[in-house]
Formats: sequence, structure tokens, C-alpha cells
Amino acid sequence: MDTLMTFAARALAAGDPLAALKHIALRADAPALALRGIAMAQLGDLARAKELLGNAARAFGNQEPMARARCNLAEAEIALVLRDLGRPMEGLAAARSTLETFGDFANAAHAGYLEARRLLLIGRLDEAERVLGGFDAGALPMTSRVGYELVVAGIAIRRIRAKPARDALDRAESAAAAFGNAALKAEVDRAVRAFEVPAARLVARNGERLLRLDEVEALTASGATVIDVCRNVVRVNKAIVFLASRPVLFALMRVLGEAWPEDVTREELLVRAFRAREADESHRARLRVEIGRLRQAIRPLAEIRATERGFVLEPHDSGAVAVLAPPVEDEHGDVLALLADGEAWSSSALALALDVSPRTVQRALDTLAQNDKVEWFGHGRARRWIATSVPGFPTSLLLPTVGVLV
Repeated sequence: MDTLMTFAARALAAGDPLAALKHIALRADAPALALRGIAMAQLGDLARAKELLGNAARAFGNQEPMARARCNLAEAEIALVLRDLGRPMEGLAAARSTLETFGDFANAAHAGYLEARRLLLIGRLDEAERVLGGFDAGALPMTSRVGYELVVAGIAIRRIRAKPARDALDRAESAAAAFGNAALKAEVDRAVRAFEVPAARLVARNGERLLRLDEVEALTASGATVIDVCRNVVRVNKAIVFLASRPVLFALMRVLGEAWPEDVTREELLVRAFRAREADESHRARLRVEIGRLRQAIRPLAEIRATERGFVLEPHDSGAVAVLAPPVEDEHGDVLALLADGEAWSSSALALALDVSPRTVQRALDTLAQNDKVEWFGHGRARRWIATSVPGFPTSLLLPTVGVLV
């Protein structure tokens, strides 16, 4: 590496992209293209940075696989910031393998951290944990170490584990303070604020109150029958019944849970679950059928007994019943919860994270835009969506979680 390149690299490492560009702005060789791309990324021109890094990777070619892998790694990091969570990040595993082969363990660990962060964003917690356990976190540079701890905290938050989350956030705060980077500190501060706001609302017949994450954790470990509106599941300790694909059954379960230990009239169940303002015999017949299906679905956790007026929920072992709802309920709250991280998301990335079709996400975004809750910029594939205002608390319990909740 010549003297100008050395000066530029040192300037980038010190966080001074303008000084770096003074040395290499007019050069078009592969190393200079790579450094220019990194400089433009630090300046916030991510589209130009992505173009320069792609040119650099092609210029390095097969003759310099490690340099090319580093460019691919930088491109993937830009894709993560741009929330291009699909194809642009698919080369991370190959880049990581190449970097490990050539002994660049710091960048290989950074590639692993980026892949874990991507998996966290799309709710694949088990896979994210496996990736985190597959590399030496001690090899990470300080800036990546902050992000690593935020990923650890994010996984713990979505698994409703308050103490591991708090410990990881404390480590992230310490690392950010030691590094002295204002942007990193701001990112950690946002994560801490998100952890400290109420995670859910406990709804009962005699009122409701907000719960912090540690209180939600204590409730789920108490043996109570928890009807989780955030994730559309019913759980008792680690036994879980998933009802996300059966909205009518979950609606009935929620009404029964909110009324517990009292019963619920048939008329109220028809109104709230079926929206039947004037019930007829066909509605009552459907209610009997759906109650039968709900009985079968929740049999491992609780029973539903008919009363003179309607139905009552009876947990096994005479345990308590708790309904956990978002702090503020809003249509398409899961989309708003993802956008609450302050980043600009593509609709395809939102669809990937929520495991729904792009058209479903687009309809949700159109509705939110009409209500002035989100806005967009860019056109075509470059269109990105951001939240203009987040109603109440963007609870982490609305974020995607793939697999068994523990």
C-alpha cells in the first residue's frame, strides 16, 4: 500500500472520511475505490458507497479474494443499514469463510455479527444465537463489539429475559463510552430507552396497568394462563398454544380471559368475536362450533365451561388468568414496531421480517400512510418507509419471533 493509501486508511479508521478523500478522491484503482466507498458510507451517501464498493470488488476479482471479501462485507453492512435484508446480504457467509481462511479473524467476526444482526431483525432468534456462538467475540473491533452486545440484548428482549438484556445493554454502554463515538452512544441510548418503556398492558375485569419487561417475565413464569395479544398465543409457563392463524379463536379467548373469573354472555362473545350486532340462530350455531374448536385447542392449558348466560374460562390447577396486550393497540402495530427503530425500511424487508407477502405489507403501509403514521421517499426498488410518529410505546413484544417462545 502506498503512502497516500496508508494516510487515507488511517483517516477512515479515525472516523475522518473527508481527510481520507483528500488523498484518494481522484484515484480509480481497486484499493482506492474500496476506501472511497467506505468514506462515502461514513458520510452517509450509501448509494454511492455501494456503487464504489461493488466496483472495487469486481476490480479485485479472483486474484485478490481477501480484498474482494472485505468489499463484499462492507456492501453487506450498507445493505443492513438500508434494510435490504434479502439478496444483498446472502454473500456474508462466503465472505466470512474467505476471511477466516486468510486469517482475517477480526473482519470474519464482524461478518458473523452482521449475519446475527440480520437474523435478529427478521426474528430468527435460534439462528442468530447459533451464529453468535460460532465466532470469537473477542476478535471484534470496539465498534462491532457495541453492536454485538445490542444483538445479544435484542435476542434476550424478544425472549422476555430481562436480566440478560439489561446486562448486555450495560456492556454496550461501557463499550460505547470507552470508544467515544457519539453515533454509537446514541444507538445504545435508543436501545436502553426501548428496554425501559412498558412492554405490555395487563388487562383484567377490574382494570388494567402497564408492565415492564421484567414484570412480564415474572408473570409468564408464575404459572398463570397468559393470553398474549402481542403474539397471539396462550401459554402456561413453557407450554404454548399458537393461535395466530386462528383469529376468531383467539378473539374468543381474549374476551373470556378479560372477563375471568366471571363468565361472558353469548351476546358479548358474538359482538366482540364476530362483530354480530344483531345475532340470529346462525350466529349462535357458529359460536357453538368455534367454542368447541377453542376447547380442543386449549385443552392442555385450560377448560371452557358453559354457564346459563354463556361461557367461563377455567384454568387447570385453579391458576390465574392474565391478558397481555400492547401498551397502545393500533392497526398494523407490528409494522410500526419494526419502523420504530428509526431506520428506513423497504417493503420487501418488512415482508421478510414479518413472514408475510409483500402485498400484505404494502396494504398495511398504504393504510398507515393515509393515517399519517408512516411516510416514504425514493421510487421503485429504492423506496424506503419511515415512521412519522409511533403511537404510545412501540413494544418489543410486537417484533417478529420465529420458533418456540421461551
